[in-house]
Amino acid sequence: MLQKKIERINKLAKKAKTSGLTEDEKEEQKLLRQEYIEAYKANLKDTLENIVIVDENGNKKRIEHKQ
Repeated sequence: MLQKKIERINKLAKKAKTSGLTEDEKEEQKLLRQEYIEAYKANLKDTLENIVIVDENGNKKRIEHKQ
């Protein structure tokens, strides 16, 4: 996610606390938050998929996916 979008999310949140948002701004905030959450989930998934467990013998094993 671009830094500009994160800054916009923060700006809208601050404005919501002080003077309130218009309907268009509320919709924009909702969409930006959804995009942020999806990016966060994708980043977390990538991180978890790249974890390697090393046992006491030095053997490396990737974590298996649970269904």
